[in-house]
Amino acid sequence: MKNLGRLEEKVLSGEGLSEEEARGILQIGHENVLEIISLANQARARFKGNKINLCSIINAKSGLCGEDCAFCSQSVYHPTQIPTYPFVGEERVIQEAKEAAKSQARHFSIVMSGYAPTEDELKGIEHSIVGILRETSLEPCASLGILDRRSLTRLKKAGLGHYHHNLETARSFFKHICTTHSYEEDLSTIQMAKELGFRVCCGGLFGMGESWEHRIELAYTLKELDVDSVPINFLNPIPGTRLEKARFLTPMECLKIISLFRLILPQKDIIVCGGREVNLRDLQSMIFFAGANGMMIGGYLTTKGRKPEEDLQMVKDLGFIIA
Repeated sequence: MKNLGRLEEKVLSGEGLSEEEARGILQIGHENVLEIISLANQARARFKGNKINLCSIINAKSGLCGEDCAFCSQSVYHPTQIPTYPFVGEERVIQEAKEAAKSQARHFSIVMSGYAPTEDELKGIEHSIVGILRETSLEPCASLGILDRRSLTRLKKAGLGHYHHNLETARSFFKHICTTHSYEEDLSTIQMAKELGFRVCCGGLFGMGESWEHRIELAYTLKELDVDSVPINFLNPIPGTRLEKARFLTPMECLKIISLFRLILPQKDIIVCGGREVNLRDLQSMIFFAGANGMMIGGYLTTKGRKPEEDLQMVKDLGFIIA
């Protein structure tokens, strides 16, 4: 591949690819994909070393969400028949956090469906954060939707250090995915969280019919926002959702997506999350060589993951160290 040496110098300096260079990467043929993966692996090794970050979540409030996100099994617009329940309470959250700690997770995120939590839910989350910090060594995270400055400040005072809020896709493709809130509302939440000193986890979901141009657009939005961690999710189509028949990804395309984000954002944490098992299949162990330095273990929101011990063994077999 032409100019790979120049691209290697830029990536390994920490600067990352320009938009034009990223588009050039996408023009390479299948026979050269491993060269790109190799460069992404070098960048991961340079900036993240041999350590793999593990995170885990609890679906602390499930279903009955008034948003119409095309992929989501928890939306009231989709007849998916998933379990629905209110906030599970502080005791259940802390119990799940302790289980996550046994699986060697470093971060534990409280995830709730809906546009934003109610006052009572926010109080319960504050108590849960205090409990996680008191009873485990985990770093608590939360994914609670679109929050205002007051709510984020309260969570910060309770001890929350990480806030998760995905953009899901590029601004130019967002209208095809969600119509019940604006892209600007998502951006505002992320920007306020950064201003308040949170480490912000923000990424996207791939395989929804977006183009490579949309993927590049998302990557540069994340670069401009200067988010700290980028979760990469791959669509696991759920019956009853608008995207139930979507089958757009191959395992090699998933690896190429991971590599592209590492090459654009060489110094950020790249965490592979939902849809890993379904989309990567036998190539799951390649995610780290494609540039990821972390993964989610255990279950997801409404779908199951692999057994944690299988993922722990995979990390060990690859010669990596769990952070």
